[in-house]
Amino acid sequence: MEEKVSVGLLGLGVVGSGVIHLIEDHQEKLAHQLGCEVKVVKALVRDIEKARNIDVNQEILTTNPDDVLENPAIDLVIEVMGGIDHTREYILKAFSNKKHVVSANKDLVAVHGPELQEAAVKNKCDFYYEASVAGGIPILRGINEGLSSDHIQKIMGIVNGTTNYILTKMDEEGVSYEDALAEAQRLGFAEADPTSDVEGLDAARKMAILGRLAFSTPVDLQDVDVKGIHGIELKDLRYASQLGYTMKLIGFANFFDQELEISVQPTLLAKNHPLASVKNEYNAVYVYGEAVGETMFYGPGAGSLPTATAILSDVVAAIKAMRLGVSGKQLNDMQFPKTLLPKDKQHGQYYVRLCVEDKTGVFSEISSIFHSQDISFQRILQTPVDEKDSAEIVLVTHDTPYSQFEQVLNQLEAFDAVNEIKSYYKVEGDA
Repeated sequence: MEEKVSVGLLGLGVVGSGVIHLIEDHQEKLAHQLGCEVKVVKALVRDIEKARNIDVNQEILTTNPDDVLENPAIDLVIEVMGGIDHTREYILKAFSNKKHVVSANKDLVAVHGPELQEAAVKNKCDFYYEASVAGGIPILRGINEGLSSDHIQKIMGIVNGTTNYILTKMDEEGVSYEDALAEAQRLGFAEADPTSDVEGLDAARKMAILGRLAFSTPVDLQDVDVKGIHGIELKDLRYASQLGYTMKLIGFANFFDQELEISVQPTLLAKNHPLASVKNEYNAVYVYGEAVGETMFYGPGAGSLPTATAILSDVVAAIKAMRLGVSGKQLNDMQFPKTLLPKDKQHGQYYVRLCVEDKTGVFSEISSIFHSQDISFQRILQTPVDEKDSAEIVLVTHDTPYSQFEQVLNQLEAFDAVNEIKSYYKVEGDA
């Protein structure tokens, strides 16, 4: 029996430091679970002299990736360096040298996951990436193992802590989008350049990974329809609250009759929906299975130790496979071909806010436009605004095909009495 499994790290930032911290702190438990010691023997860094928030033996640090990738003593590589192109090359090289890989890199897995999985199997290696989605929440293992016997039909997720923090501040404290974003940046929940988060790109990458695993169909990043939270007005959250809703950036993935619908978009959630109570930087993923029904996974979506915990769970799984002699036997073939649900078959409830001329007959004309597409209203609000002779109308529709709702938007754009379509969002749940 081996007495030690040697690990190499690619990257030693916030998450990499958390990994070393947990391996050192939990060595007794790891040895009990695995029957061997786990030891980090090399770590790739940009600058060996850089001050770090963890005590580490300088001898394990290197600026040469081959000291990790070509090192015959290393059994397993943990990738926490980020990036796509160079990182892909490093991981492929690790597989070619018969090293198992654990990654926390959502960008890489979303874009190159199937290729890397295939390379792992070809080289009789394992590739794990639990930490790439929702930080410390064991959602991928939950889907891949806990719900493996079920037919998953629907996933809804709050999978980006930055946007959830911003929307929570706006909703509960009435601060503007700009002020909420600045606060998120000050607290470290948002990057200096928050584009990937606020435009929904980060969430889209995670939904592509979730959809691929949950539905066993080859979901690509470009299959995800994406709309971010940039430009959301506080007024919409106030109206939403009046109507019994709160706003979240939601990733949706539905798979019915082997047709895939997948998106990321700001959504009005009924306040009694399980995801509506998920606040600040926390993440949650709501999964609906044909047999199990509704389940929800909740927890911290990022952070050094939560993410390191997910990484270590993969390390344990990889080492157990090594010691049982079953490495490289992960299935990577997709069960179903990809068929995207056509737009004319997509449907939902929608919230619309209109700025209109405040005169007799306008609402009747607007109602006629909706009714011409067989769309009825669930809720209606009408309020005067500061502009002279103007009013705002807020409508929540009943469930309707998106193609018909799109026709209504086009007709409203052309209607002279509608000064502006201020906003429209998907609605989920009955308030």
